[in-house]
Amino acid sequence: MQRAWIWLIIALPMIVVIGFFTLMLTDPGQREARRAPTRTSGEALIGGPFTLVDQTGQTVTEADFRGRAMLIYFGYTYCPDVCPFSLQIMAAALEQLEPEERARIQPILITIDPQRDTVDQLAQYVASPAFPPDLVGLTGSEEQIADVAGVYRVAFRRSVGEDGQDDTGDDYLMDHSSIVYLMDSEGRFVDVFSHGADPQSMAERLQEFLEEEGSSS
Repeated sequence: MQRAWIWLIIALPMIVVIGFFTLMLTDPGQREARRAPTRTSGEALIGGPFTLVDQTGQTVTEADFRGRAMLIYFGYTYCPDVCPFSLQIMAAALEQLEPEERARIQPILITIDPQRDTVDQLAQYVASPAFPPDLVGLTGSEEQIADVAGVYRVAFRRSVGEDGQDDTGDDYLMDHSSIVYLMDSEGRFVDVFSHGADPQSMAERLQEFLEEEGSSS
């Protein structure tokens, strides 16, 4: 029952991008996120290995975050509202944790717009006082971003203009699912928070998870 609920939460934000999936299926020239490898362990098919570059220019993989739980959000720095709002919710939830609890969670932003989200651009963005103070920004090549988006089941694409074509130039928006993923200290999927989640409810779920993980270690 819990797994069905999780998949329902994941599926709801996808409704806003159903149109672009239709275009992707009918137009082979469109880029789509790659599918994750199939798992047979019975775990949710979310998450997996990645190699990206952080806001300091260092190459990182999922292994660099072992030992801390991860709150991962896929967005982009030029997003006018949805992304900053989601990161502010994340920050508000983390502020409600005790210092020792907070130290066990790493917030991460993975861009879905690598063309514009360079290392320097991410460095300026994640430093915003409205976001978690230790927010890590990750970017990479278009192929690397497609890979990591695929293993997290994230849908994204450049917005389409009135003529049905992708917006051109540098002034464009990105259509994407807006979900915060909670991964445990071994990089395994735990839970999701849909767009507009209540900070207090998120904080309570994080505390519950940390207690469970602590008792099982």
